Amino acid sequence: MSNRPSRIALLACAGVLTTISSAALSSHAHAQDAGSTPRPVDVTDAAHARPHDGDKSGDIVVVGHPPTDYGLLAATASIAGDALVAQTRGQIGEILNTLPGVSSTSFSPGASRPVLRGFSGDRVSVLTDGIGSLDASNVSVDHAVVFDPLTVDHIDVFHGPSVLLYGGNAIGGAVNAIDKRIPRQVPDRITATGIGSYATAADERALSGAIEAPLGDRFVAHVDASWRKADDLRIGGNVYSSALRGDMLHAAEHLREDGEEAEAVELETQAGARKRLANSAARTKTIGAGIAFIDAGGSLGISYQHYDTKYGVPSRPETGHGHGHDHEEEEEEEGHAHEHGDVTIGLKQDRFDLRGELKLSGLFESVQVRGAYADYEHTEFEGDEVGTVFEGEGLETRLDLVQANNGGWRGRSGVQYLWRSLTVTGPEAVVPDYEIDRIGFFTLQSLDIGSGITFDASGRYDSSSIRSRGAGFDKGFDLWSGAFGASWKSGAGFSVGANFIHGERAPSPEELLSDGIHIATQSYELGDATLGKEKSNGFEAYLRYNTPVFDFALTGYLTDFDNYIAPLATGAEQEGQPVYQYTGVEARFKGFEASGSVRAAAWDSGELRFDAAADYTHAQIKGYGPVPRIPPLRVRGGSAVTLGEVRVRGEVEWNARQDRVGDYENPTDAFTLVNLSADWHPLGDAGPVTLMLSANNLFDVIGRRSTSFTSDFVPIAGRDVRLTAKFTY
Repeated sequence: MSNRPSRIALLACAGVLTTISSAALSSHAHAQDAGSTPRPVDVTDAAHARPHDGDKSGDIVVVGHPPTDYGLLAATASIAGDALVAQTRGQIGEILNTLPGVSSTSFSPGASRPVLRGFSGDRVSVLTDGIGSLDASNVSVDHAVVFDPLTVDHIDVFHGPSVLLYGGNAIGGAVNAIDKRIPRQVPDRITATGIGSYATAADERALSGAIEAPLGDRFVAHVDASWRKADDLRIGGNVYSSALRGDMLHAAEHLREDGEEAEAVELETQAGARKRLANSAARTKTIGAGIAFIDAGGSLGISYQHYDTKYGVPSRPETGHGHGHDHEEEEEEEGHAHEHGDVTIGLKQDRFDLRGELKLSGLFESVQVRGAYADYEHTEFEGDEVGTVFEGEGLETRLDLVQANNGGWRGRSGVQYLWRSLTVTGPEAVVPDYEIDRIGFFTLQSLDIGSGITFDASGRYDSSSIRSRGAGFDKGFDLWSGAFGASWKSGAGFSVGANFIHGERAPSPEELLSDGIHIATQSYELGDATLGKEKSNGFEAYLRYNTPVFDFALTGYLTDFDNYIAPLATGAEQEGQPVYQYTGVEARFKGFEASGSVRAAAWDSGELRFDAAADYTHAQIKGYGPVPRIPPLRVRGGSAVTLGEVRVRGEVEWNARQDRVGDYENPTDAFTLVNLSADWHPLGDAGPVTLMLSANNLFDVIGRRSTSFTSDFVPIAGRDVRLTAKFTY
């Protein structure tokens, strides 16, 4: 790899460290000269404050104002506390898919990325503390997100104008995980947290621990580690969908006609596979450490994380049906697969983060800086043999200038820089090596004019360039995005608002430069180097009502695209696979999210509450047909009762049939899940011990996610009884 990003990272970090350290220490010295006594300060800023108004069930929160607390009325949800611990899975997509408007790519148990309102990939930003994951998860659906749920404090989902703080590409929204590696306050004493869990669906075992220790009055150190191991996933019935089983049995008939009896029997046996998803095991281990200086004048912290995972990639059986294979090609490919064995992916990342804040006075409240540098390696193995290798480096930095509240006017403005490189070698090198350079300038402003009326506006400009020396490609894009919103909130808990958002996104390197077979998507992908920027105009409207007894939230949205970049089937085939050409088309996404709850009864030690939620997305490419892999209508209803230190919840979730599918996709059947859970705080709600027991998919049904490329051969987990214990000191 080039030494260029390493030098940039070191220089950037050194410069930021020097500047903020000098300012913070100068402020500290001035305070001492003035005779002030330093005290431990909580530096949790507005961007990481917990939401406090909205529909709260456990610690799943649907809020009218996002956790950034900029006064923007946006369709935002959060998951934290006991709910996050109970929902912890290996990938962030599986953690969030219970939230309204959120689904997941569900490629495999080891690789799952969030889908927001039908958008995924490059249109959804996955962030850690406001900085991108700096991995290759947006390059391909079989690539895992570098994410450690066992060290996360809370996760926020953003839509609306506030998304422009994190990048113009995030047309679908942003997911921001706030971790604990860089401490935000100096504790009075050493604190420790430990979490252990076991789940039956994959014999999953997970352990994590974290310790924070004060080092004097102004310094605090943090260390953490986690380990997770899961075997092959148990499922509720047939591995393969009825459509794929039909293709397999049809192919077996042809093999038998050609005298290949042994191969025919083998394929028929495979078609009948049930109850266990082969090659779906995963293991992950992480270590991390951080240290921070915190006082009344500001803070400065750094952290390090090592992430190491290996997971299986379930494979689609070769049937040749609809792909133009003749039997000779089919036998050759199947023989190749048997020779090399199962496909697994080994992924490692080393990441360094920096966060600093300098308190100001006057017009500006503070200046905040964030940065991260990551070195990434991802190896795809065929049995014991090395297949394709992805090597990447990334550097991302941002500086935010936060305005003080001035007569109801507040906001923040800043600059953000991203550099990322990716080198791909091996048989699945679908894209050439490339580099991305992007610098962006943004502002987000909010004006409260009184009587509960607030106006919000945001704007962003990005200059983005993509270079590939191997392909002789160098192209730049000027991207302009903006949003305007208005909201009204009554004193009785009622609020209403609307946002208009214009977004511009540069094509990804994969959309521009792909040329080859992509095994994960079972297709031959062709990029288009002439593609221009993708433009969208979106409108959102919100209605909320929130009281201690009853709350309700309804969001409707509509987004029109000019030059929506999508892989469209050409009808041709290349090397036995259907050819998909990335093409700019007109498209429309529309849908709604609704949620609500009512307190049916209350007493001194608890309450009985009923809740419900629903979401739906309809997406259409003009003159072509449905946008592929869109989630269906989903409806969920539940009830929870709190009895002192015990909370018990039951819920039913119905997922409709999805028959609005793209080329070479099969419809997914409707399915219904029944889930039960119980939380117990044996030493009181504020005590150091929490025990959780849950039974997900209680009746062991088969379900398939329409958002997944692998829906025909990777169903959801079967009955999963999960026991979790959390200890704090």
